[in-house]
Amino acid sequence: MSSTPERRKNLSLRELVDKAYVIIEPFFDPANAWNGQSLEHLAYRVVREQLPDIAPQDVQVIVSASTRIYRSKIKTP
Repeated sequence: MSSTPERRKNLSLRELVDKAYVIIEPFFDPANAWNGQSLEHLAYRVVREQLPDIAPQDVQVIVSASTRIYRSKIKTP
């Protein structure tokens, strides 16, 4: 068994991504669109409300990473 070294530098931010993803995942689902518009922009607001102590650039990182996670999950059967 080979161990792959951890590439991530900010493991606490990774934990925040995992925590936030559970909360904001519904905003990425096209079935939850409003009048044909994605609700993804609301994810930023929810992350800021739920995790008020994190820096704005970390909110961006969290939502971007969550978007990639969601898209990778819907592509995988």
